[in-house]
Amino acid sequence: MQWPANIWMIGCGNMGGAILQAWLDNGLSPENVTIVKPSQSELPGGKISQPDYPADGPPDLVLLAMKPHQLGEVTEELAPLLGSKTNVISILAGTELDVLHGALPAAGAIVRLMPNMAVTVGKSPMIMIGKDIGSDLHDQMDALFSPLGPPEWLENEEQMHIATALAGSGPAFLFRFIDALTVSAHELGMDKEQAGRLALKMVEGAAMLTASSEHDPGTLANQVASPNGVTRKGLDVLDAGGRLNALLKDVLKAAMQRNKEMAKEAKK
Repeated sequence: MQWPANIWMIGCGNMGGAILQAWLDNGLSPENVTIVKPSQSELPGGKISQPDYPADGPPDLVLLAMKPHQLGEVTEELAPLLGSKTNVISILAGTELDVLHGALPAAGAIVRLMPNMAVTVGKSPMIMIGKDIGSDLHDQMDALFSPLGPPEWLENEEQMHIATALAGSGPAFLFRFIDALTVSAHELGMDKEQAGRLALKMVEGAAMLTASSEHDPGTLANQVASPNGVTRKGLDVLDAGGRLNALLKDVLKAAMQRNKEMAKEAKK
């Protein structure tokens, strides 16, 4: 693909570093990237951060990857250095487009992006939304982020709250599920390390099967469960009184509510 010639990354923590590493793995030259003001000392591609912005601006692309509460401090210095052809990508949780446009008025297009840590294996949904994004820029963003996972564009920004809870925070919920299966199997008599291996491989295989199947997950669950069989007895516990659906709805609501709170905090 045609990489932007001059990319500035503001911050390079866990997620920013994962995105950068994925780009480098897919052909981006380290010379195309300048990393400004991260606290990490070891960065992908042998990059060394610098405390000040480059003198060769304005950049083609800026990736905002610092902490959301640092937006005001960062943009006070960054805003005058951007031009109308500078596209800005923000992975700042809860920071809405109006806030970003207000903080960076001279920038070109601004796109909010919500990935998760599966960018490290090219399997993160790349959730995006922007204002007045033309087809050319839409295609450019798809090309830029497809190596990290499938692009998913939202219809309106309000959907970012639930999308963040589902796909952004979702891996942590799944990790907890795998861990709970492991602990439960151990408490029922299995060696813990063996239980962990079985739980992990089971989830990996089930995910691959679901992705390749023509059936939805609910149908697949019923296909596995024979009447009065082993699997059906387990599903009966999960399904009793809609307990699993109710629990996960509460989990997503809690994460979504925190994202909304962060959006309000960012506006202040």
